[in-house]
Amino acid sequence: MITKEQIIEALKGVYDPEIGIDIVNLGLVYDVNLGNEGTVDVKMTLTTPGCPLGGTVQEAVRAVLESIEGIKNVNVEIVWDPPWNPAMMSDEAKQMLGIEA
Repeated sequence: MITKEQIIEALKGVYDPEIGIDIVNLGLVYDVNLGNEGTVDVKMTLTTPGCPLGGTVQEAVRAVLESIEGIKNVNVEIVWDPPWNPAMMSDEAKQMLGIEA
């Protein structure tokens, strides 16, 4: 059986193409829910509403999760509330970008 922790770990393999840090450590993943029959719902945001690579990130999330045995359907919802800000990043991501934690 797939766990939420396994999904979060897999999402660390999806990188923001402009920043080069994974979407989990950037604080872009707000919620992950496992549904019935292999469905996963991901609620996430982007660093800016006008991000030109938003579709690319969404597709990368789908591809990474659909590659996990047992996951049959992935729904990725982009939300803007709460708006993302650098304080949402992990200490590790802040350190990589030279931001004080």
